[in-house]
Amino acid sequence: MAVVEEEHKQQQTSPIDQNAVDEIITEGTSVVHGELPQDDGPPKVDSAMEVLHEKVTKQIIKEGHGQKPSKYATCFLHYRAWTESTQHKFEDTWQEQQPLELVIGKEKKEMTGLAIGISGMRSGERALLHVGWELAYGKDGSFSFPNVAPMANVMYEVELIGFDETKEGKARSDMTVEERIGAADRRKMNGNALFKEEKLEEAMQQYEMAIAYMGDDFMFQLFGKYRDMALAVKNPCHLNMAACLLKLNRYDEAIAQCSIVLVEEENNVKALFRRGKARAELGQTDAAREDFLKARKFAPQDKAISQELRLLAEHDKAVYQKQKELYKGLFGKSPEPKPEKKSLLLVIWHWLLSLFYYLFRRKAGKTD
Repeated sequence: MAVVEEEHKQQQTSPIDQNAVDEIITEGTSVVHGELPQDDGPPKVDSAMEVLHEKVTKQIIKEGHGQKPSKYATCFLHYRAWTESTQHKFEDTWQEQQPLELVIGKEKKEMTGLAIGISGMRSGERALLHVGWELAYGKDGSFSFPNVAPMANVMYEVELIGFDETKEGKARSDMTVEERIGAADRRKMNGNALFKEEKLEEAMQQYEMAIAYMGDDFMFQLFGKYRDMALAVKNPCHLNMAACLLKLNRYDEAIAQCSIVLVEEENNVKALFRRGKARAELGQTDAAREDFLKARKFAPQDKAISQELRLLAEHDKAVYQKQKELYKGLFGKSPEPKPEKKSLLLVIWHWLLSLFYYLFRRKAGKTD
């Protein structure tokens, strides 16, 4: 079957065939790209420091690929920000699960240093930026972030998801609904092609950029056919992201992607199946079984669902047998009842009674 572009078309074949590329591709995922950074302060980076500007330096955490964005390119990125002196985190788009859109050369004043850093990065690159206060929140600090004091230098952990050059289109805010959905669909197609080549990280970048065109603020404004058109692109991207994450053994993130789809389509078989797979891998067998059973309700003939349910049943049986053997080993075999030994006093007592009876009988005989 060719790559299917709309979710309702996906349902025409077995919705969860793990070996069919188009089945996997037609399922998208979410707005969280790359492994989530640890939330324990700025990362420790050993790579060489590159000077991008008098007030901006960069250290690469993860290499990217391709070209660097030019002026007026529309960039999509995730970042976390700390004040350098106190290392207090004041912003985190990963946590918000919503990437930032930044047009280089048209950024807000407080984003100037961040934009300089982004212009020196490649798609997929993650880096640590040090930005002087002059190119951050200035001598007055931030009203929106009270912990950003006056003249505070800022540190950014940034991941450049990808970018669109000006020749590829407009900024999202200047696009019509149809243009935004079309731009997202092109990104989804690019992701599908990369997925087929097993370039999972790059595929996820494309899916996430597609999703970025349809953020919550945009979706909230859509009704009727326009909302249906947007979801027909957005949900497959989330499901495709989940497929990538399953292959990368990043099960918690795969669950999050499927759950996003299930908010909109609670009976989506692909989302239920993929979430069940991720939960099973994490040992959440009861939750996994619940997802698989619900998926089977809407796809009763699907062999993949039946196979996963059989695997869960075999797992439960194996766990039961293991526990049975464990308890048997702990408590050991029940001891055989031993015959009771007669007390010596009891034996003497019986002997005396017998003697008394004998003497009594003998005396009675003489009397007679």
